Amino acid sequence: MVDRLDEGAVPAELGPLDYKGLFKAVSKALFRAHVEGQLKSEIMAEPERFVEPDPELPLALLDQKEAGKRLLLITNSDYHYTNKMMHHAFNKFLPNDKGWRDLFDMVIVSARKPEFFQMSHPLYEVVTSDGLMRPCFKARSGGLYSGGSAQMVEKSLDVHGDEILYVGDHIFTDVSQSKVHLRWRTALICRELEDEFNALIHSRSHRAALIKLIQQKEVVGDLFNQLRLSLQRRTKGRPAQTLAATNMDDQELTESMQKLLIVMQRLDQKIAPMLEADGELFNRRWGYLSRAGLWDKSHLTRQIEKYADIYTSRVSNFLHYTPFMYFRSQEQTLAHDSHSYSSRDINGVAVDDMQ
Repeated sequence: MVDRLDEGAVPAELGPLDYKGLFKAVSKALFRAHVEGQLKSEIMAEPERFVEPDPELPLALLDQKEAGKRLLLITNSDYHYTNKMMHHAFNKFLPNDKGWRDLFDMVIVSARKPEFFQMSHPLYEVVTSDGLMRPCFKARSGGLYSGGSAQMVEKSLDVHGDEILYVGDHIFTDVSQSKVHLRWRTALICRELEDEFNALIHSRSHRAALIKLIQQKEVVGDLFNQLRLSLQRRTKGRPAQTLAATNMDDQELTESMQKLLIVMQRLDQKIAPMLEADGELFNRRWGYLSRAGLWDKSHLTRQIEKYADIYTSRVSNFLHYTPFMYFRSQEQTLAHDSHSYSSRDINGVAVDDMQ
Protein backbone atom coordinates (compact mmCIF):
# COMPACT_ATOMS: atom_id res chain seq x y z
CA MET A 1 0.00 0.00 0.00
CA VAL A 2 2.93 2.36 0.63
CA ASP A 3 4.18 1.64 -2.88
CA ARG A 4 0.71 2.32 -4.29
CA LEU A 5 0.52 5.61 -2.38
CA ASP A 6 3.95 6.64 -3.68
CA GLU A 7 2.84 5.79 -7.22
CA GLY A 8 -0.39 7.78 -6.89
CA ALA A 9 -2.45 4.62 -7.36
CA VAL A 10 -4.56 4.84 -4.17
CA PRO A 11 -8.27 5.22 -5.12
CA ALA A 12 -9.43 8.82 -5.14
CA GLU A 13 -12.49 8.07 -2.97
CA LEU A 14 -10.15 7.57 0.00
CA GLY A 15 -9.23 11.23 -0.28
CA PRO A 16 -5.76 12.80 -0.05
CA LEU A 17 -3.62 10.62 2.19
CA ASP A 18 -0.21 10.91 3.80
CA TYR A 19 1.48 7.87 5.38
CA LYS A 20 -0.26 8.39 8.72
CA GLY A 21 -3.63 8.64 6.99
CA LEU A 22 -2.86 5.49 5.00
CA PHE A 23 -2.09 3.62 8.22
CA LYS A 24 -5.44 4.67 9.69
CA ALA A 25 -7.34 3.70 6.53
CA VAL A 26 -5.74 0.25 6.32
CA SER A 27 -6.22 -0.37 10.06
CA LYS A 28 -9.89 0.56 9.83
CA ALA A 29 -10.42 -1.72 6.83
CA LEU A 30 -8.71 -4.66 8.53
CA PHE A 31 -10.68 -4.11 11.74
CA ARG A 32 -13.98 -4.07 9.87
CA ALA A 33 -13.06 -7.15 7.84
CA HIS A 34 -12.33 -9.11 11.02
CA VAL A 35 -15.20 -7.86 13.19
CA GLU A 36 -17.84 -8.24 10.51
CA GLY A 37 -16.52 -11.65 9.48
CA GLN A 38 -15.97 -10.67 5.84
CA LEU A 39 -12.35 -11.89 5.70
CA LYS A 40 -13.00 -15.36 7.11
CA SER A 41 -16.20 -15.72 5.11
CA GLU A 42 -14.29 -15.25 1.86
CA ILE A 43 -11.60 -17.69 2.97
CA MET A 44 -14.14 -20.34 3.96
CA ALA A 45 -15.95 -19.92 0.64
CA GLU A 46 -12.80 -20.75 -1.35
CA PRO A 47 -10.14 -22.19 0.97
CA GLU A 48 -8.12 -23.53 -1.97
CA ARG A 49 -7.36 -19.91 -2.96
CA PHE A 50 -5.87 -19.03 0.42
CA VAL A 51 -4.57 -22.22 2.04
CA GLU A 52 -1.32 -23.80 0.95
CA PRO A 53 -1.71 -27.49 1.90
CA ASP A 54 1.12 -29.38 3.56
CA PRO A 55 0.41 -33.09 3.01
CA GLU A 56 3.08 -34.08 5.55
CA LEU A 57 1.65 -32.02 8.43
CA PRO A 58 -1.21 -34.42 9.36
CA LEU A 59 1.17 -37.37 9.06
CA ALA A 60 3.70 -35.73 11.39
CA LEU A 61 0.96 -35.25 14.00
CA LEU A 62 -0.30 -38.79 13.46
CA ASP A 63 3.19 -40.15 14.24
CA GLN A 64 3.24 -38.16 17.47
CA LYS A 65 -0.22 -39.35 18.53
CA GLU A 66 0.51 -43.00 17.77
CA ALA A 67 3.72 -42.67 19.80
CA GLY A 68 1.62 -41.85 22.86
CA LYS A 69 1.71 -38.05 22.80
CA ARG A 70 -1.49 -36.22 23.66
CA LEU A 71 -2.18 -33.52 21.09
CA LEU A 72 -4.26 -30.39 21.60
CA LEU A 73 -5.43 -27.74 19.20
CA ILE A 74 -5.76 -24.30 20.82
CA THR A 75 -6.86 -21.53 18.47
CA ASN A 76 -8.36 -18.06 18.68
CA SER A 77 -10.56 -18.81 15.66
CA ASP A 78 -14.23 -19.67 16.16
CA TYR A 79 -15.60 -23.19 15.72
CA HIS A 80 -17.01 -22.75 12.19
CA TYR A 81 -13.80 -21.34 10.74
CA THR A 82 -11.61 -23.86 12.59
CA ASN A 83 -13.69 -26.82 11.43
CA LYS A 84 -13.70 -25.67 7.80
CA MET A 85 -9.97 -24.95 7.65
CA MET A 86 -8.89 -28.10 9.47
CA HIS A 87 -11.16 -30.25 7.33
CA HIS A 88 -9.72 -28.72 4.17
CA ALA A 89 -6.07 -28.90 5.27
CA PHE A 90 -6.05 -32.27 7.07
CA ASN A 91 -8.75 -34.77 6.14
CA LYS A 92 -7.66 -35.60 2.59
CA PHE A 93 -4.14 -36.47 3.78
CA LEU A 94 -5.11 -38.77 6.67
CA PRO A 95 -5.31 -42.57 6.17
CA ASN A 96 -8.18 -44.95 6.90
CA ASP A 97 -10.96 -42.37 6.73
CA LYS A 98 -9.60 -40.54 9.76
CA GLY A 99 -10.69 -36.95 10.29
CA TRP A 100 -8.81 -34.05 11.83
CA ARG A 101 -10.64 -34.47 15.14
CA ASP A 102 -9.12 -37.97 15.47
CA LEU A 103 -5.68 -36.40 15.91
CA PHE A 104 -6.46 -34.27 18.95
CA ASP A 105 -7.25 -35.27 22.52
CA MET A 106 -8.79 -31.85 23.02
CA VAL A 107 -9.76 -28.92 20.80
CA ILE A 108 -10.20 -25.41 22.17
CA VAL A 109 -11.58 -22.66 19.90
CA SER A 110 -12.07 -18.94 20.64
CA ALA A 111 -9.22 -19.26 23.16
CA ARG A 112 -8.52 -15.52 23.31
CA LYS A 113 -4.74 -15.84 23.43
CA PRO A 114 -2.68 -14.32 24.99
CA GLU A 115 -5.24 -13.91 27.81
CA PHE A 116 -5.70 -17.69 27.63
CA PHE A 117 -2.29 -18.09 29.30
CA GLN A 118 -2.85 -15.48 32.00
CA MET A 119 -6.45 -15.67 33.20
CA SER A 120 -9.52 -17.88 33.16
CA HIS A 121 -12.52 -17.31 30.88
CA PRO A 122 -15.86 -19.16 30.97
CA LEU A 123 -15.67 -22.62 29.39
CA TYR A 124 -18.28 -23.85 26.92
CA GLU A 125 -18.60 -27.23 25.24
CA VAL A 126 -19.44 -27.31 21.52
CA VAL A 127 -22.09 -30.04 21.35
CA THR A 128 -23.50 -29.94 17.79
CA SER A 129 -22.04 -29.82 14.29
CA ASP A 130 -23.52 -26.37 13.72
CA GLY A 131 -21.69 -24.95 16.74
CA LEU A 132 -24.32 -25.01 19.52
CA MET A 133 -22.62 -24.55 22.89
CA ARG A 134 -23.50 -25.17 26.53
CA PRO A 135 -21.74 -24.08 29.74
CA CYS A 136 -19.13 -26.50 31.01
CA PHE A 137 -17.07 -26.59 34.19
CA LYS A 138 -14.60 -29.39 33.50
CA ALA A 139 -12.83 -30.40 30.31
CA ARG A 140 -12.41 -34.03 29.36
CA SER A 141 -10.32 -35.93 26.83
CA GLY A 142 -11.79 -35.90 23.33
CA GLY A 143 -13.88 -32.79 23.97
CA LEU A 144 -14.39 -29.69 21.83
CA TYR A 145 -14.52 -26.48 23.85
CA SER A 146 -14.67 -22.72 23.56
CA GLY A 147 -12.83 -20.40 25.94
CA GLY A 148 -11.27 -21.70 29.14
CA SER A 149 -7.66 -21.25 30.18
CA ALA A 150 -4.24 -22.83 30.09
CA GLN A 151 -4.52 -23.73 33.76
CA MET A 152 -7.67 -25.70 32.88
CA VAL A 153 -5.67 -27.60 30.26
CA GLU A 154 -2.99 -28.52 32.80
CA LYS A 155 -5.57 -29.65 35.33
CA SER A 156 -7.62 -31.74 32.88
CA LEU A 157 -4.53 -33.49 31.47
CA ASP A 158 -2.71 -33.64 34.82
CA VAL A 159 0.49 -32.30 33.22
CA HIS A 160 2.41 -29.16 34.08
CA GLY A 161 5.25 -26.89 32.97
CA ASP A 162 7.94 -28.53 30.91
CA GLU A 163 5.84 -31.65 30.33
CA ILE A 164 4.01 -29.61 27.69
CA LEU A 165 5.44 -28.46 24.37
CA TYR A 166 3.46 -25.52 23.02
CA VAL A 167 3.80 -24.95 19.27
CA GLY A 168 2.89 -21.48 18.05
CA ASP A 169 3.61 -19.11 15.18
CA HIS A 170 3.61 -15.78 17.03
CA ILE A 171 6.53 -14.97 19.29
CA PHE A 172 4.63 -12.48 21.48
CA THR A 173 1.03 -13.71 21.78
CA ASP A 174 1.87 -17.42 21.69
CA VAL A 175 5.37 -18.48 22.56
CA SER A 176 6.55 -15.84 25.03
CA GLN A 177 3.33 -15.90 27.06
CA SER A 178 3.23 -19.68 27.49
CA LYS A 179 6.91 -19.62 28.48
CA VAL A 180 6.75 -16.68 30.91
CA HIS A 181 3.48 -17.45 32.68
CA LEU A 182 3.43 -21.26 32.64
CA ARG A 183 7.04 -22.36 31.98
CA TRP A 184 5.83 -24.57 29.13
CA ARG A 185 8.38 -25.79 26.62
CA THR A 186 7.93 -23.84 23.40
CA ALA A 187 8.37 -24.32 19.66
CA LEU A 188 8.11 -21.40 17.25
CA ILE A 189 6.96 -21.87 13.65
CA CYS A 190 8.52 -19.30 11.30
CA ARG A 191 7.80 -20.02 7.63
CA GLU A 192 10.16 -17.29 6.40
CA LEU A 193 13.09 -19.40 7.55
CA GLU A 194 12.90 -21.47 4.38
CA ASP A 195 13.42 -18.48 2.08
CA GLU A 196 16.12 -17.06 4.34
CA PHE A 197 17.96 -20.39 4.46
CA ASN A 198 17.94 -20.60 0.67
CA ALA A 199 19.15 -17.00 0.42
CA LEU A 200 22.01 -17.72 2.82
CA ILE A 201 23.10 -20.70 0.73
CA HIS A 202 23.11 -18.69 -2.50
CA SER A 203 24.97 -15.78 -0.90
CA ARG A 204 27.83 -17.81 0.58
CA SER A 205 30.43 -16.63 -1.97
CA HIS A 206 29.31 -13.00 -1.58
CA ARG A 207 29.56 -13.12 2.22
CA ALA A 208 32.91 -14.92 2.09
CA ALA A 209 34.34 -12.23 -0.21
CA LEU A 210 32.88 -9.48 2.01
CA ILE A 211 34.32 -10.99 5.20
CA LYS A 212 37.72 -11.34 3.54
CA LEU A 213 37.74 -7.63 2.66
CA ILE A 214 36.68 -6.68 6.19
CA GLN A 215 39.48 -8.80 7.64
CA GLN A 216 41.96 -7.11 5.31
CA LYS A 217 40.76 -3.73 6.51
CA GLU A 218 41.15 -4.85 10.14
CA VAL A 219 44.79 -5.79 9.49
CA VAL A 220 45.49 -2.45 7.77
CA GLY A 221 43.62 -0.60 10.50
CA ASP A 222 45.67 -2.35 13.17
CA LEU A 223 48.90 -1.25 11.46
CA PHE A 224 47.58 2.32 11.23
CA ASN A 225 46.72 2.33 14.93
CA GLN A 226 50.17 1.01 15.83
CA LEU A 227 51.74 3.96 14.00
CA ARG A 228 49.27 6.37 15.59
CA LEU A 229 50.20 5.01 19.03
CA SER A 230 53.88 5.39 18.14
CA LEU A 231 53.37 9.11 17.47
CA GLN A 232 51.45 9.47 20.71
CA ARG A 233 54.17 7.75 22.75
CA ARG A 234 56.90 9.73 21.01
CA THR A 235 55.49 12.97 22.41
CA LYS A 236 55.97 11.48 25.90
CA GLY A 237 59.43 10.14 25.18
CA ARG A 238 58.39 6.48 25.34
CA PRO A 239 59.22 3.77 22.73
CA ALA A 240 56.68 2.33 20.30
CA GLN A 241 55.23 -1.17 20.62
CA THR A 242 57.19 -2.42 17.59
CA LEU A 243 60.87 -2.04 16.69
CA ALA A 244 60.00 -0.98 13.12
CA ALA A 245 57.86 1.92 14.34
CA THR A 246 60.50 2.92 16.91
CA ASN A 247 63.13 3.24 14.16
CA MET A 248 60.94 5.51 11.97
CA ASP A 249 61.29 9.26 12.13
CA ASP A 250 58.25 11.54 12.32
CA GLN A 251 58.01 12.05 8.55
CA GLU A 252 58.19 8.32 7.84
CA LEU A 253 55.46 7.67 10.42
CA THR A 254 53.20 10.34 8.92
CA GLU A 255 53.72 9.19 5.33
CA SER A 256 53.10 5.54 6.28
CA MET A 257 49.88 6.51 8.05
CA GLN A 258 48.70 8.46 4.99
CA LYS A 259 49.35 5.46 2.75
CA LEU A 260 47.46 3.15 5.09
CA LEU A 261 44.53 5.61 5.14
CA ILE A 262 44.38 5.47 1.34
CA VAL A 263 44.36 1.66 1.45
CA MET A 264 41.50 1.68 4.01
CA GLN A 265 39.51 4.15 1.90
CA ARG A 266 39.86 1.91 -1.15
CA LEU A 267 38.77 -1.10 0.89
CA ASP A 268 35.77 0.91 2.17
CA GLN A 269 34.78 1.69 -1.43
CA LYS A 270 34.58 -2.06 -2.08
CA ILE A 271 33.03 -3.02 1.25
CA ALA A 272 30.20 -0.43 1.37
CA PRO A 273 28.22 -1.61 -1.70
CA MET A 274 28.76 -5.25 -0.73
CA LEU A 275 27.42 -4.58 2.76
CA GLU A 276 24.41 -2.82 1.26
CA ALA A 277 23.76 -5.78 -1.05
CA ASP A 278 24.09 -8.39 1.71
CA GLY A 279 20.66 -9.90 2.33
CA GLU A 280 19.11 -8.67 -0.92
CA LEU A 281 18.44 -12.26 -1.98
CA PHE A 282 16.02 -12.51 0.95
CA ASN A 283 14.54 -9.02 1.02
CA ARG A 284 15.78 -6.15 -1.11
CA ARG A 285 14.64 -3.51 1.39
CA TRP A 286 15.87 -4.70 4.79
CA GLY A 287 17.89 -7.86 4.26
CA TYR A 288 17.70 -10.96 6.40
CA LEU A 289 15.00 -11.64 8.96
CA SER A 290 17.37 -13.05 11.56
CA ARG A 291 20.27 -10.62 11.19
CA ALA A 292 20.90 -6.94 11.78
CA GLY A 293 23.83 -6.06 9.58
CA LEU A 294 26.58 -8.56 8.85
CA TRP A 295 27.37 -9.77 12.37
CA ASP A 296 24.60 -8.92 14.79
CA LYS A 297 21.34 -10.76 15.48
CA SER A 298 18.03 -9.09 14.78
CA HIS A 299 15.60 -8.22 17.58
CA LEU A 300 13.36 -11.10 16.44
CA THR A 301 16.24 -13.59 16.69
CA ARG A 302 17.05 -12.44 20.22
CA GLN A 303 13.38 -12.86 21.15
CA ILE A 304 13.37 -16.36 19.66
CA GLU A 305 16.49 -17.31 21.61
CA LYS A 306 14.91 -15.97 24.79
CA TYR A 307 11.47 -17.58 24.53
CA ALA A 308 11.57 -20.51 22.07
CA ASP A 309 13.17 -23.79 23.09
CA ILE A 310 13.15 -24.86 19.45
CA TYR A 311 12.13 -23.25 16.18
CA THR A 312 11.51 -24.48 12.67
CA SER A 313 9.76 -23.41 9.48
CA ARG A 314 6.86 -25.89 9.66
CA VAL A 315 5.54 -28.65 11.92
CA SER A 316 5.98 -31.27 9.20
CA ASN A 317 9.76 -30.91 9.61
CA PHE A 318 9.38 -33.19 12.63
CA LEU A 319 8.85 -36.02 10.11
CA HIS A 320 12.60 -35.93 9.55
CA TYR A 321 12.99 -37.26 13.10
CA THR A 322 11.25 -39.94 15.10
CA PRO A 323 8.57 -38.91 17.61
CA PHE A 324 10.95 -40.15 20.32
CA MET A 325 13.69 -37.64 19.46
CA TYR A 326 15.06 -35.57 22.33
CA PHE A 327 16.24 -32.19 21.06
CA ARG A 328 19.19 -30.55 22.79
CA SER A 329 20.45 -27.04 22.25
CA GLN A 330 23.74 -26.44 20.49
CA GLU A 331 26.81 -25.32 22.37
CA GLN A 332 26.58 -21.61 23.15
CA THR A 333 29.85 -19.99 22.11
CA LEU A 334 31.40 -17.20 24.14
CA ALA A 335 33.80 -14.49 23.07
CA HIS A 336 36.65 -16.10 25.06
CA ASP A 337 36.06 -19.69 23.84
CA SER A 338 39.26 -21.31 22.57
CA HIS A 339 37.99 -21.62 19.00
CA SER A 340 36.67 -18.06 18.74
CA TYR A 341 39.91 -16.07 18.89
CA SER A 342 43.34 -16.10 17.28
CA SER A 343 46.64 -16.51 19.09
CA ARG A 344 47.26 -12.74 19.18
CA ASP A 345 44.00 -12.28 21.13
CA ILE A 346 44.96 -14.61 24.00
CA ASN A 347 46.14 -11.76 26.20
CA GLY A 348 43.85 -9.24 24.60
CA VAL A 349 40.21 -8.22 24.85
CA ALA A 350 37.23 -10.53 24.30
CA VAL A 351 34.65 -8.55 22.35
CA ASP A 352 30.96 -9.44 22.44
CA ASP A 353 28.52 -7.11 20.66
CA MET A 354 30.66 -4.04 21.33
CA GLN A 355 30.88 -1.37 18.65
